[in-house]
Amino acid sequence: MITKIDTVRLGGQDGPEIGVQGFGAMGISEFYGDTDEAAARDTLDAALEAGVTLIDTADIYGSGANEEFLAPFLARHRDEVVLATKFAVERRADDPGHRAVRNDRAYVRRAVEASLRRLGIETIDLYYMHRRDPEIPFEESVGAMAELVKEGKVRQLGLSEVTGAELREAHAVHPIAALQSEWSLFSRDVERSAVGAAAELGVTVVPYSPLGRGFLTGSFADATKELSDSDYRRHQPRFSGENAERNTALLAPLHTIAAERGAAAAQIALAWVQQRAAVHGLTVVPIPGTRKRSRLLENAAATRITLTEEELAALEPIAAQVAGDRYPDMSFTSVTREK
Repeated sequence: MITKIDTVRLGGQDGPEIGVQGFGAMGISEFYGDTDEAAARDTLDAALEAGVTLIDTADIYGSGANEEFLAPFLARHRDEVVLATKFAVERRADDPGHRAVRNDRAYVRRAVEASLRRLGIETIDLYYMHRRDPEIPFEESVGAMAELVKEGKVRQLGLSEVTGAELREAHAVHPIAALQSEWSLFSRDVERSAVGAAAELGVTVVPYSPLGRGFLTGSFADATKELSDSDYRRHQPRFSGENAERNTALLAPLHTIAAERGAAAAQIALAWVQQRAAVHGLTVVPIPGTRKRSRLLENAAATRITLTEEELAALEPIAAQVAGDRYPDMSFTSVTREK
């Protein structure tokens, strides 16, 4: 019998109850190579069995295919799932490499209708602005999102990759329930200002890529040799060449702690992220992704690991020594807008 993980409230006491760990569905449809759909659907079932109830997607994943993939699952389990999706990154069928950030009101309204249709639902539980266009004021973008709440198309609002100042500014337009940003032993940019603002405002932090896109599992030495041609990590700065060699060496304390505890390296990395809640005094719900039932259950079990002060101290220096940026192009991240 699977032991269910603990629960927390999303965005404060008035928010829905969710598992303390969520599920990132992105890799089912794109970016991480080919997917066995039957295994992926079994993994979704395993998530619910383990109490992992926050399911995260976005309209950009597979150009809508990820939302469509989730639709049958949602039809069967709508009352058991808190569904999060996102808008703001525009892709074009006639130009596969095109990426543009859109926060204007017309785009928000068009995007939500398309997501609702693909998901086959009437209301999105948590609707994120995936990326920020600084040229569009929050009065317009978050204001348009707030209209969706009033109309019953959306229940709660979220932002992704924003600074602390931006989170406060947006929250003044309409309460923000969740902040989604990259946060892991390899990536701690979010701690510069956003985490403090989230704690102050009662915003839940939802770390994406809490396993460093898989690097923290200890599975990679050189992505150019070990990943398929369709896996976008081949082009990530931290996954190739000298950067990969240096970053692999940084995992030594992670492996030591895992061996001493009889745990997987991924579990220790996730436990570190979960423990940020106690360190910073806020609610933290990471969303690791996987396409395998066994990994889903392994990830969920990490919520029951509490690292000691000595273990935390051994892991503390890692992020500052990581070689390579999070993305080849960092202009889409909040780091470029930090004061």
